[in-house]
Amino acid sequence: MLKEKLMEDLKSAMKNKEEVRKNTIQMVRAGILQIEKDKGIQVEDDKILEIIAKEVKTKKDALKDFEKANRQDLIDQTNEEIEVLQKYLPKQLSREEIKTELEQIISKIGATTMKDMGAIMKEAKAKMGAAADGKTINEVAKEIMGL
Repeated sequence: MLKEKLMEDLKSAMKNKEEVRKNTIQMVRAGILQIEKDKGIQVEDDKILEIIAKEVKTKKDALKDFEKANRQDLIDQTNEEIEVLQKYLPKQLSREEIKTELEQIISKIGATTMKDMGAIMKEAKAKMGAAADGKTINEVAKEIMGL
């Protein structure tokens, strides 16, 4: 279903001559096609959301470099691309919502040390999916456990 939505949005972006939106959607579709070819599978919506979330993370990381290089043109374009991508992701959880979820997970697992972080992350990603990024989950989990 998400794949069809991407295709419709791509056509719309082409008709309306929205270059950044068109290129961003094509980039996501290329990522989907690459996985489908490599693994010989049909990519489902949850995997597409992972691809999009990964692209958002990559773009946010690139923003730091563009800011250091003082490249306002690239900063503006990257922010626009992130905005396009985030429309496909579920509503992002706030830090407080992540903290609430993680407190439940940590008490359920009985985590106390850094060694338990792998289990916490696995459970948290399964529960929150693309609604929270791994870096924030990791930071909040460390805060809760006092690490």
